[in-house]
Amino acid sequence: MPKIIQLLTVENTLSRSHHAIQQHLVFLLRAANLGYDKQVDIIWAGMDGNWQQLPANYMSTGGDGHEYWQAEITLESPSRRHLPGIICFAVRLRHAGIEYWDNNQGDNYTSLVNVGVILARQIAMQNLSLHTRLEDGQQWLTIKIALNDWFAADRVVVHWSTDHWQHSRQSRCRKIRQRKHSHTQIWTARLKLGDAFRVQFAVSAKSGRHELWDNNGGANYKISHDALKVLILNLHCYQEPQQDEKFWQIANAIDELNVDVVCFQEVAEHWNNGYGDWASNSANIINQRLKQAMHLYSDWSHIGFDKYREGVAILSRYPLLDPQSRYVSNSHDVYNIHSRKVVMARIELPYLGAVNIFSAHLSWWEDGFQQQFQRLCEWSRNLMNQNVSTTLLCGDFNITAGSIGYREVVQHYQYEDQFLAANAQGLFEKIFRVNDPHWRDYPTDDYRIDYIFLNKDSELCVTSAKALFTDRDYGQVSDHCGYLMIFEPK
Repeated sequence: MPKIIQLLTVENTLSRSHHAIQQHLVFLLRAANLGYDKQVDIIWAGMDGNWQQLPANYMSTGGDGHEYWQAEITLESPSRRHLPGIICFAVRLRHAGIEYWDNNQGDNYTSLVNVGVILARQIAMQNLSLHTRLEDGQQWLTIKIALNDWFAADRVVVHWSTDHWQHSRQSRCRKIRQRKHSHTQIWTARLKLGDAFRVQFAVSAKSGRHELWDNNGGANYKISHDALKVLILNLHCYQEPQQDEKFWQIANAIDELNVDVVCFQEVAEHWNNGYGDWASNSANIINQRLKQAMHLYSDWSHIGFDKYREGVAILSRYPLLDPQSRYVSNSHDVYNIHSRKVVMARIELPYLGAVNIFSAHLSWWEDGFQQQFQRLCEWSRNLMNQNVSTTLLCGDFNITAGSIGYREVVQHYQYEDQFLAANAQGLFEKIFRVNDPHWRDYPTDDYRIDYIFLNKDSELCVTSAKALFTDRDYGQVSDHCGYLMIFEPK
């Protein structure tokens, strides 16, 4: 049975800077995913016997649900004798008032100075390249593997792919010399990625007729450039209690989640005899509260709640190219609630290409949805070309899953429901792939009316989708929840 907390590697090295000596400590840990509020620490002491606490930070999640954590510290002194030197330590995880330890069965661990990376004795092989992000312009990737001497590996190979294993490659690793007392072998390989968005890999090691594999718990390791994060949210047109506080909640979530594009509906600003008041525009207010303001495009379509100019908006960390807005409804009367205007813009994404983003708030089925969606699709289709392969129709469509309006989208247009694609693959297949005549019987408990629809021939695919602004996630800010979805190349 896997431990709740476990030491994987420790590194204790010395180096010299201008007029001082530095001691650098690095600890790699494996932790069970008990919850978000856990705390992981190294409890350590140097040769002076002074015990200290060093917090660890989350790195990534393993394929079997465990997590990798890392703690590191650099200490500096003019003289080596004032540094900790040999250290003793243990690892602690605290969650829900309970402490879990890995203290080497009560003896604590010991780390000598300058013997390189040391792999915990019970661990045969460990991938040390656990970062998950490629830097902009990065075309090469170094993979670093630690193996225990007792396995006596004579060959280590990285098996990798940049196209979801449609094609795969093998790169042999070379052994890096460590100090003679390290008891750990370090093997490295350098992968040429070019302009690939991602690399996925597993590692094999052979010792005679014996072979070890590390494929990250069956999921393989993955390192990639930043994916596209899109948030949709209906703001409820200034109808919320503690409205100002909720604008702060929304801005904080956008910052913390590093959202790239936000599509708002029921964006409101004071009517002001029809002239509007940009300072009171809810999308503008939220944008100004971000740590770094985004590019913003907004337009309004009708008077809302008898006192606001009500419309839609797009916020983007990338420049909004060729922004447009137009009515998709029969009515253009600003005093008619069924006058519906949509805004759109194109964004150019590194490694992902050009994407057309639409923010829409359409009427109910009996009030014109069918004609409005048809016009929206014609508009989006006319903007597709050889340089733009992806369109995202985002927002509040006022149709529930399985309803007549939803069936209209599913059966007559080249768009697919991305929340369903990410979270209900079997049902998604019935609806969008198999055309199961009974599919509409399944989503009877799905009351969503907010969607991101992606065109079927897009070069992007959704990798995750979750509801936000619920009692469990950032708190309620509207009469709608929001949806955050992540997209990357197929």
